[in-house]
Amino acid sequence: MIDAEDVRRIALSFPETVEKEAWSMPTFRVAGKMYVTIPDDQTSFAVRCPRFERAELIAAEPEKFWVPPHEASSAWVRVRLAALEGVDELRDILVDSWRQAAPDRLAEQHPDLRPGAGAGG
Repeated sequence: MIDAEDVRRIALSFPETVEKEAWSMPTFRVAGKMYVTIPDDQTSFAVRCPRFERAELIAAEPEKFWVPPHEASSAWVRVRLAALEGVDELRDILVDSWRQAAPDRLAEQHPDLRPGAGAGG
């Protein structure tokens, strides 16, 4: 089963990612911009997600994606670890969030780092 350590390991494998504690939880940042957090209970994680896409994600897979009421106005979505199909799906979600936060120059330097590229890419 996928757990918070898998989130940490994959996030830290991305270029220029650093882990920093904030709000008493681990957060992961690229170029100073946060792109993933692991809340206290470690049963889910939060990633960047444009609000116009978020509603579609939640409607399509409500068992996987959700937003707590206090984060409703944010551009973030939570993902239940137990609902993920495997580490490739976890990696794709994290890559997507990383690309949203990474500076253009960094994303351009890593064209192989994109959803669907697999753990080797």
